[in-house]
Amino acid sequence: MRKTLVALSVAAVFGTPAMVSAQTAAPAAAPSDHTIAGNAGLFSEYRFRGISQTFAKPAFQGGIDYSHSSGIYLGNWNSNVSSGAGYPSGNLEMDFYGGWKKSWGDLGLDVGFIYYYYPGTNANAAAGTTLTNPKTLQTYNGKIDNKEIYIGGSWKWLSAKYYYATDDYFSAPGTKGSNYLDLSGTYDLGAGWGLVGHVGSFRLKNWSTGTDATKGNYTDWKIGVTKDFSGWVVGASYIDTNAKGSCNPANLGYYCFGNSLPVAAGGTKFKDAGKGVVVLSVSKTF
Repeated sequence: MRKTLVALSVAAVFGTPAMVSAQTAAPAAAPSDHTIAGNAGLFSEYRFRGISQTFAKPAFQGGIDYSHSSGIYLGNWNSNVSSGAGYPSGNLEMDFYGGWKKSWGDLGLDVGFIYYYYPGTNANAAAGTTLTNPKTLQTYNGKIDNKEIYIGGSWKWLSAKYYYATDDYFSAPGTKGSNYLDLSGTYDLGAGWGLVGHVGSFRLKNWSTGTDATKGNYTDWKIGVTKDFSGWVVGASYIDTNAKGSCNPANLGYYCFGNSLPVAAGGTKFKDAGKGVVVLSVSKTF
């Protein structure tokens, strides 16, 4: 716009050549069908579906996303984790996902697949970290991973997404079909302030026996606030669950996690991984 005004001013003084130049200027390039974006953030603790993944320690997270105007997208996201959160001999989470997303006015639809990969993990009997299902008595030795399909919908600032494990949930034997329902909201308060809320429900399939203390089903919730400072988003959220995380040896909960696995590697401290906590964060999308 500014260049056109200058050209018109010159034309008024010197005649028509500048006017002709302005009229024959090349049209603006059409927007690209391809978009690539990155993200990075520092968090006081990494919580996955309400459960601590870093033994109450900080986490550095980041990823990259590609999207096409057709709605197809691919991405990768990464974070440090504690081996004691169920990833023996591992300390890194790498998520790879892809799907299709489209919106029609205030309504949106998102379908896709996500693969959770933990390089270096190894559940094995020699280290005492073999996974055993207390209901079916199935055992597993090997790497830890997880595969899920998902479908989600959104309306304005509200969203819902359902995840379904297409294989054993994080390699726990016999747990194919475990699922998680995520209900979330992100409300713009204006002036860079935002309000975030979330309720989630997890169901671990074919694992518990009666009133077994290792029962994995639970509900988690979150309430928080964010503030955007020129693209840097600072956040504070309270996260809590009703997950069974008791570390009492007489009634050990499924979500009582050690600081390391296998225990021989120094995992002598334990925490209730589902206990309420305030998580602070700073992140940026670029």
